[in-house]
Formats: sequence, C-alpha cells, structure tokens
Amino acid sequence: MKYMVAVGACYLDTILTVEDYPVEDEKLRASCLVRRRGGNCPNTVEVLQQFLEASKLAEISLVLFAVLPSRSSIGSQQITSSFEPTVDLAHCLYREEFNEPASSYIIKSRAKDSRTIVNFNDLPEMTSDEFVGMANELGSDASFVEAEKPSRAGLQELATKADVVFYSKSWAQGNGYATPEDCLRAQAALIPNAYVFYLASRIQADTGVGR
Repeated sequence: MKYMVAVGACYLDTILTVEDYPVEDEKLRASCLVRRRGGNCPNTVEVLQQFLEASKLAEISLVLFAVLPSRSSIGSQQITSSFEPTVDLAHCLYREEFNEPASSYIIKSRAKDSRTIVNFNDLPEMTSDEFVGMANELGSDASFVEAEKPSRAGLQELATKADVVFYSKSWAQGNGYATPEDCLRAQAALIPNAYVFYLASRIQADTGVGR
C-alpha cells in the first residue's frame, strides 16, 4: 500500500457574507452564514480524494496528520465525520485538554468580492518527535510535500525528497516569481524527480510539468 500524507492544520471555517465590508464599530446584518471544514491540507486531501476515486487508484491511501482538540469535542467529531471512511485519520494528534479546534472567521464582501480572515488556533503545535513517530509508522511508502510559506526554512530542500509537490501562490510570489509558469519551470529544474503541481487559493490542476 502506498500512502499520500498531508501534514498540517485542520480548521473549521465560519463564513459571513455581507454586502459591504464593515467599518470599525459598525453593526450590520449578514446575508449568508456557512460553516465548513478548512485548511490547506484538508482541502488538498479532499481534492485528491475525488481524483483517486475517479481514477480508481485503490492502491493509494490518503492519510491526514493534524493536531486536533479532544476526541470528544464537537470540533473533532465534525472534522473526523467529514473525512471518514475514505481518509485515514488514525495518526492525528488529539490534545485532550483542549476543546476548540483551529478556527477561521471570514467576512466576505459582495461589493468587492474580497475575504477578510481572522484565524484562531490555541492548540499546541506538532513536535518534531511526534512527526518522526508518525513517519516511522508509515515507513518509506509515504510521500507528500506542500510548499506554502516562503519564510519557512527547509521547504525547498524537503521538496527534493518528495514525489509530489504543491506550490502556493504566496510561495511563488514570495520567491520572486511573476507567474505560475515561471515558478514551475524554475522548480522543475530543482526537483527533477517530482511531479510538480501549482496550488493557488484552491487546488487547480496538474500542470504537466515534471516527470
């Protein structure tokens, strides 16, 4: 069995849609409220899940490795029920002393089609020992990298070890690339053994660049 592993925060998003973005100390009524699971890694897993189902690639198992609040918390129950049974959550870390998941509160303006996001995450971060323990359990059959934050040290070097790499819009811009194509051409030369993908605000498509 091959494993595709996503490691990162799993959020619960609350989205309020308003006609215009509010000014400070203003009171207004939202026209729509949506709650959903969010976070880059969970969104990536959801898209890959659909791709694997359509391709009937049963030999690949999707694994999400995230820090979650107490198993009995409403947030953890919402997150796990949204993935099961097709995504393996057995390796997630549950912080039993915490009840609130990582959360995003999003104000969406219809007038400007903009989103203002406020994040809250009180959960202790995953430690290097916890990550190594998970990686050792899965062994050498697991591979996955997402290069998102340009300021995070070591991602470029880590990408050379991966079979699949997703790049964020912020990664491309933060490293001085003017277009997605510029980013992919440059990165394909640095990681010749990987399939190269581009990740904007949402997963788009395989670019065909790479192996």
